[in-house]
Amino acid sequence: MSAPVSLAEYTTLRIGGPAANTEVLTTENELVAFADEFRLQEGPALLIGGGSNLVLADDGFAGPVGIIRTEGVQLERGRGAARVTAHAGEDWDSFVAWTIEQGLTGLEPLSGIPGSVGATPIQNVGAYGAEVASTIESVFLFDREFGRTHIVRKAELEFGYRTSVLKRTAQHHGQPRYVVLSVTFSLPKAGDAGSAVPIKYAQLANALGVEVGGAASPTAVREAVLELRRSKGMVLDPSDHDTWSAGSFFTNPILDVEQVPLPEGAPRYAVVDPSTGRDDPSAVKTSAAWLIEQAGFAKGFKLDGSNAALSGKHTLALTNRGGAQAQEIIELARHIRDGVQSRFGITLVPEPNLVGLEL
Repeated sequence: MSAPVSLAEYTTLRIGGPAANTEVLTTENELVAFADEFRLQEGPALLIGGGSNLVLADDGFAGPVGIIRTEGVQLERGRGAARVTAHAGEDWDSFVAWTIEQGLTGLEPLSGIPGSVGATPIQNVGAYGAEVASTIESVFLFDREFGRTHIVRKAELEFGYRTSVLKRTAQHHGQPRYVVLSVTFSLPKAGDAGSAVPIKYAQLANALGVEVGGAASPTAVREAVLELRRSKGMVLDPSDHDTWSAGSFFTNPILDVEQVPLPEGAPRYAVVDPSTGRDDPSAVKTSAAWLIEQAGFAKGFKLDGSNAALSGKHTLALTNRGGAQAQEIIELARHIRDGVQSRFGITLVPEPNLVGLEL
């Protein structure tokens, strides 16, 4: 174990107190050994990948901390598609760029998302009309409850909007039961003209100059997505405090239309019933950013004297303006959540994992 370090070094929010026992895990065997060693102890152990979906307490973490830095990608080409397996510690955006270089398509709408490959199946990472659920074939993981590794196929992962069985499964000694070791994707080959999968998201289609359902080259899609994300402060930049965030802090609410009516003028998105694959008429998804803005919270909003603020580019990101404490982020999030609840009767749910904190 290493000397005490500040966990702020390992989060994109640049927030988090000290940890006395940290270990950098560079191989799958080291990751399994770490997870297995602490699986039966009373106190929790913490695993950190890219740190892009974490808000860590200012008090730090008393137990052992493992920093996942496992790397490696294996490619098996088939006739129309390729099977690609990436270790959990691989940088996600670098991995996406690599798949495009290999002449594959399917992941380019997810360009620019910070974090590691291992985090993507846990909450079914998605953006611009795409989700990893559409390309994941299986996940190789370690089960902390039984102390064994095994492969979980796509159907067993029970993907939903920003969730999966990996996220929903009961925790083990205060920590997630499953540790992702690697993820296997099935990615189609780009067409002869380099065409990508159809564009489902209107803003992205407009940026590319195509109709919704049309296509563009994977490279063009990636460049357009990166530009859109930069305009919202969603591409990491050490010099830009708007990017010192955990990404979108709240998930877009899914409303039961019989219980909570969609507010007048609010964006409306279809919700797919995972059991049928068809639109669910009893549910509708709306925009958390729209609700936040309409509840009176503009870009850059902050509480008096706080170093935490909404991004100046996007109201869905809570940012560290420099020197912010975790409690300042939580207080801002609570204030916004309560404001939206008071205005619309809708309770926003945080997307990041809160460690040592409660909203």
